[in-house]
Amino acid sequence: MTGYGRAVETLNGREFTVELRSVNNRYLDCSVRLPRILTFAEDAVKQAVKGSISRGKVDVFICVHSECGDEVQVTLNEPVLKGYLAAMHRMVEEFGVSDDIQVSTVSRLPEVFLLEKPQVDEEQLQADMMCVVSKALENYNEMRAAEGRALEQDLRSRGQTILSFVQIVEEGNSQTVIDYRTRLENKLREVLENTAIDESRILTEAAIFADKVAVDEETVRLRSHIDQMNGMLTAGGAIGRKLDFLLQEMNREANTIGSKCTDVNLARVVVDIKAELEKIREQTQNIE
Repeated sequence: MTGYGRAVETLNGREFTVELRSVNNRYLDCSVRLPRILTFAEDAVKQAVKGSISRGKVDVFICVHSECGDEVQVTLNEPVLKGYLAAMHRMVEEFGVSDDIQVSTVSRLPEVFLLEKPQVDEEQLQADMMCVVSKALENYNEMRAAEGRALEQDLRSRGQTILSFVQIVEEGNSQTVIDYRTRLENKLREVLENTAIDESRILTEAAIFADKVAVDEETVRLRSHIDQMNGMLTAGGAIGRKLDFLLQEMNREANTIGSKCTDVNLARVVVDIKAELEKIREQTQNIE
């Protein structure tokens, strides 16, 4: 969800600068900063962002500069100025005040100048601004797409690593049952010495143990979840929330596998699986 996009363009004598920045967020949270002349267009900007981004905290900064320099016209307020000067001359003539009238003094008096702002075609102004907003969004999405491709490659690689660990667990789990049966048989021979051993009892005990430590269901589901993740990555779109849920399911299967593993070496492999899942979870926070 992190990204940055910028666009600068001059349209109809005005230079527009648009910047977008985003960080991770559970939902879409858009904040727009506009100059006073464009405050009326805030909702249009938010709608454009909403149409392109579904999650993240997005900050939009927009500046506009008129190349013509005619946004504000300054003129003298002649009636007010004449009134000031008349009053000052009277002060000199009637009260003997020193005549030190200067432009710098008069210019600081209230309402000596008139500020006239030309009529603005708000519809055209908004259209020009939205054109630049669209280009900034394009640049923003291009950057995110490039980052997304890197994330996709990383997630697929980690998924493949998990599958290799799962295979180790499956192979090791079968060997664990064989080793258990061998240990059980040897123990009985040691205890019973020359007494005949009930093979059916050994088979029964081994079967009970195999059922307790069997991880076939969990590994099958974990493989299925990895396939689903790869399918989501291929389909594209806004998959962040789906991946969040899928990772919860993957962690649940990994925890169950860990609880069934009696072999220390296999337990370490399960820890490796969990570590990879945590790395995937961290990366998923960056996916819309």
